[in-house]
Amino acid sequence: MYQIHKKRTLNANTKLMVIDAPHVARKAEPGQFIILRVDENGERIPLTIADFDRQTGEVTIIFQEVGATTMALGALEEGDCLHDFVGPLGRASELEGFKKVAVVGGGLGCAIAYPQAKKLHEMGCEVDLIAGFRNKDIIILEDEMRAACTRLHVVTDDGSNGRKALVTEVLKELIDAGEQYDAVIAIGPMIMMKFVAETTRPYGIRTIVSMNTIMVDGTGMCGGCRLTVGGETKFACVDGPDFDGHLVDFDSAMRRGGMYKAQEKRATESREAHCNLFKMEVK
Repeated sequence: MYQIHKKRTLNANTKLMVIDAPHVARKAEPGQFIILRVDENGERIPLTIADFDRQTGEVTIIFQEVGATTMALGALEEGDCLHDFVGPLGRASELEGFKKVAVVGGGLGCAIAYPQAKKLHEMGCEVDLIAGFRNKDIIILEDEMRAACTRLHVVTDDGSNGRKALVTEVLKELIDAGEQYDAVIAIGPMIMMKFVAETTRPYGIRTIVSMNTIMVDGTGMCGGCRLTVGGETKFACVDGPDFDGHLVDFDSAMRRGGMYKAQEKRATESREAHCNLFKMEVK
């Protein structure tokens, strides 16, 4: 069993948890993920490792309560335990050799962009971190991101935090102003990563995207996370999750991402009904 050492609310439906998982922390690297189950009857869900501490044996995960399993996870408190916590899985991000990088995070993707930027910054790389959110109320990890980069640019879709802009606008402005990046790393919604890749394509800048798609077994056996990259079939759990953004077929990946919306809606409604019944019985 994997005990929750710390729980923190980042915004209305986003939580941070620090989990006691020394065997994962010992080998974890930025870009990798874990697969967990809340209880023995729960589904397996992948979550990217947001941080880790080899000394304490702790692993940090950040998640948004958007479905039945993440709602169940969010209901747990410090001291509670997870049934399964398997990892680290996936290939670690290849960050060596870069001198100057732009890391672009969108929404919850900033939880994954943060460890990438942190690792690069610790390696002496110059890092421009561009973080985009819908509005100021859902901004997460601003202090942590600021400490993990050379320059931080935070923008919102509605301008409620100062500047109204998309991350692609900021990225293009920096490139056009003469910033010469060895690579751009984009992590967030698929549509955002697609347009980041399209922004960098004319400049020939290497662009790495993190394809955290639907994963089940995490070993390449089930095929649930298959992608088309450069015309070839790849599996995000074993070949990735990092891929060349200029080669990913984002349109097919987005279609696959919506395949289970109906099932997830039913599962969420069932959990909400169960929780409401429980509240009525308590009263």
